[in-house]
Amino acid sequence: MSKIDQANKEAVERMMKSRPVWVDIGRARDVIPGIKDNLFLHAGPPITWERMSGPLKGAIMGGLIYEGKAKNAEEAEKLASSGEIEFAPCHHYNSVGPMAGVITPSQMVFIIEDKEWGGYTYSNMNEGYGKVLRYGAFDDEVLKRLRWLDEVYAPVIKEAVHLAGGMDIKSIIAQALHMGDDGHNRNRATTSLFIRTIAPFVAETEWGRKTEYDAPRLDLSNVNEYFKGGKATAAAEVLAFMHSNDLTSLNAIMAACKSMALAAHGVENSTLVTTMARNGTDFGIRVSSTGDKWFTAPANVPDGLYFSGFKASDANPDIGDSVITETVGIGGFAMAAAPAIVNFIGGKPADAFDATNEMYEITVAENNNFNIPAMDFRGTPTGIDIRKVVEKNIVPRINTGIAHKEAGIGQVGAGIVKPPMEMFVEALKELAK
Repeated sequence: MSKIDQANKEAVERMMKSRPVWVDIGRARDVIPGIKDNLFLHAGPPITWERMSGPLKGAIMGGLIYEGKAKNAEEAEKLASSGEIEFAPCHHYNSVGPMAGVITPSQMVFIIEDKEWGGYTYSNMNEGYGKVLRYGAFDDEVLKRLRWLDEVYAPVIKEAVHLAGGMDIKSIIAQALHMGDDGHNRNRATTSLFIRTIAPFVAETEWGRKTEYDAPRLDLSNVNEYFKGGKATAAAEVLAFMHSNDLTSLNAIMAACKSMALAAHGVENSTLVTTMARNGTDFGIRVSSTGDKWFTAPANVPDGLYFSGFKASDANPDIGDSVITETVGIGGFAMAAAPAIVNFIGGKPADAFDATNEMYEITVAENNNFNIPAMDFRGTPTGIDIRKVVEKNIVPRINTGIAHKEAGIGQVGAGIVKPPMEMFVEALKELAK
C-alpha cells in the first residue's frame, strides 16, 4: 500500500469513527473561540464585501441590523463596505451555516462535541421556510423570528438537551437513511427523529410551564388554531415550530458532519477532501494534507426544478456550507436511500441510484455507519479522493436548494450542482509538489 493510500485509509477511518454528540447551546461570541463583536462568519471560502453575491450581502446587512450596529439597509451597507466589519468563513472557526451561512456574534449556536476525538463544532439555528436571513431577507418579520430563536427557542432546547444528557446525531442520520432521507435536502425523517428524541425533555423544562414571558412571541396561528389565543407555553411553541419546519435538524446535522470531516483533516500525505463549501460566488475545497489552504473556482448555477414563476436566469450561483454532508458520505452521495427526493430536485428514482453508484468511483471507503437498504445495506460512498476525481473526470454529486440572485427573495428551486473540476486539479498539483 502506498503512503498516500495508507494516509487516506487513516483519514477516512478517523472520519467514520468520529462520534458527534449535540451537547449544548451557547452564544457565538461566548463559545466559538476567536469570535469578536466586529466579526461576521459566512458560508464558503473567504470573500470580500465587493465580491459577495446578493443573498450573502443581504444576510450580512440583516445581521448588522440584528446586532444593533445599523438601523436600516442603507446604514448596514455603508458599514459593511467600510472595512470596520471583518468577514471570515464559518469553516475557519469549526462552524457551518446553510445558504448564506451568516453567524453573528450574539446569535445562539448548536455545540457539537466529538466524543471520540475531542473538539467542538458549531452551527446556527434553522429559521424555517419563507423569508429568512440565510437567503438575504431582513425585514421586521425576519428579525422578529431571529429574536424568538435566540430568546425562546434556544433557551428551551438548551435546557432540554442538558436534561437529555446530549443527543447522538450520528445515530439519527443512520436511522434516517433507513427511512427515506439523504441527510441533506430531504430531512423529514431526521427532523422527526430529532423531535421524537428531544420532545419529552422539552416538556420537562422550566419553559414547559411558562405561558407568559418577557420575550418575542412566535405567530403560530398557521400551525394550530390553539395558538391564536396566545395561551401556549414556550415549550409548546418550540415543539410546534419544530413540527412546522422539516429543516429543524439540518443545522445540527451539518455541525455533526463538520465534526466528522474535521477528524479526517491534517493527515500527512492524504488526498481526501475535508471541506467543500460555496459562498454564492466561489466554490472552495480543502484537502486533509494541505492544511487551511483553499482551492477555489467560480460556483456553478444548480440544474434542477424551479418553483412557479421562477427560471434559471433568476438563480444565484450555488451557495452554502451544507455540502459538508456530501463531504462525509451522505446527501448527494446517499441519494439511493432517498429516491423520493427526485420529486424535489428533478429526474427519476433511477437517477438517485445512479448518483450514489457513481460516487463509489471517486471515494476510498464504504461507510460503516451509514448504509442503504435498497442497495443491500451497502455503506455510502465516503472519502472523496482528489486523485480519483481528476483521473476519472467525475466530480462529486451535490443536491442543493437554489437561491434567488437578489437578496431576500429566498429559495426559488432545488436541484443538482456540479463543483468545478479546476479546484480538484489545482489541489492535485499542490500535492504533487
